[in-house]
Amino acid sequence: MTKNVELLGSYWTLAGDAQPHTDKEYSPFDFKDRVESAAKAGFKGIGIWHADLAHVLKTRSLKDMKKILDDNGVQHVELEFLTGWFMDGEEKKQSDITKKMLLTAAEALGARHIKVGDFLRTECPMARMVEAFAALCADAAHHGTRILYEMMPFSKIDSVESALALVDGAGAKNGGIVFDLWHIVKLKIPYEKVAKFPMKYLFGVEINDGTFEAPWSLHEDTINHRRLCGEGEFDVKGFVDQVLKAGYTGPWGIEVLNEDLRKKTLDEITTSAFKTTLAQFPG
Repeated sequence: MTKNVELLGSYWTLAGDAQPHTDKEYSPFDFKDRVESAAKAGFKGIGIWHADLAHVLKTRSLKDMKKILDDNGVQHVELEFLTGWFMDGEEKKQSDITKKMLLTAAEALGARHIKVGDFLRTECPMARMVEAFAALCADAAHHGTRILYEMMPFSKIDSVESALALVDGAGAKNGGIVFDLWHIVKLKIPYEKVAKFPMKYLFGVEINDGTFEAPWSLHEDTINHRRLCGEGEFDVKGFVDQVLKAGYTGPWGIEVLNEDLRKKTLDEITTSAFKTTLAQFPG
């Protein structure tokens, strides 16, 4: 059975015991080992987090990283995550430092896109955010890559309508939205609304699984209790079906932040992540 779909192993899924929102966000797994294991499992894409990129660059050059990716047939490189790009002062200064690193890497690695957003529901007028997003896309265009805004409950952009207003207002050909099933479900957004989103702006899709309710906070749920596809309560296949029928043809990310998954071996992670994700697709 052949399924005409390309899967991207998002950073947090394959990172092992990396700890989100700490000073240890870099993966303890060697970059080369990660790429080789992901490719062997069947992934055509891989994600790299900004803190992990900085860590890898201490021992490998971008040229080295590019060779490793090419040698393993990795076609889609995702870089993330940029925050503070719509701010002023020190936040913007630090964001610009990260932006420069990500854009330089994007050009050298031939990255498909860079994911951006906000984790703190920072107050910002929509007009200012649109202007900043357009400027970010212009910067990215000079480096041959795209900018994908990730809608989530932790951002002011927390609806399909506001996501569309952002990218439509910016009007950049290389600026779009990435929809993560986790955030779609937690925001209680009907799949049908996502399927009606203009395809010219839908640049990325991520899937995963989980429970509708949890005894802990949404933040805790998000960074430690996501599940591999088919291991929770989400209608993952229904979501995939609707997005496919809507015309999405890009790679599909699998993003699972889970404290138990982090304890497994690299090959166990890549193999289980690939198999459970591919099983959600028809064909």
